[in-house]
Amino acid sequence: MNIRIIAGIYGGRKIDAPGRSSTHAMSERGRNALFNSLGDSIKDATVLDAFAGSGAIGLEAMSRGAGEVVFVEKDRIAAKIISNNCAALNVKSRVIKASVAGWMETSKPEVFDIIFADPPYDDPQFSTVTKLFSLLKPSALMVLSHSGKGEVPVPSGIVVVDNRSYGSLHLTFFRQDS
Repeated sequence: MNIRIIAGIYGGRKIDAPGRSSTHAMSERGRNALFNSLGDSIKDATVLDAFAGSGAIGLEAMSRGAGEVVFVEKDRIAAKIISNNCAALNVKSRVIKASVAGWMETSKPEVFDIIFADPPYDDPQFSTVTKLFSLLKPSALMVLSHSGKGEVPVPSGIVVVDNRSYGSLHLTFFRQDS
């Protein structure tokens, strides 16, 4: 399966994606709306693509000027495809083959300007998603992609700054309360 990078320096390039039900790629329409809403905040940002799946979100971020992207994906095949796509585009990034929870428990803490969290819709892992807030730099942004079913957790010190829906895709934007 192929996915097209929408805009930026790799705009129009196709990347491989796992053709499996264990990962779901965000639609082109959803990715375009997401990145249009982010505007220039992606420039030079340090980005975490958690539950990376196809890696399309992180690669779109790189195409649009992110400084560094860290991909975390537990599926062995998906992680290999992300690595291959990064190599094909000559993108400097890190691909970590681990569950997001496992990676957070075993790695030294890092902080990010933007975190994209796109957990499986059938297993939203809200307890793990909530822990991701600790990796945000002050005033940084986290975007959660979810099915819209169930209540999205909002821990103390975090505020929802936007909600958007595109068909079955729901995006919730969070910032640290300053």
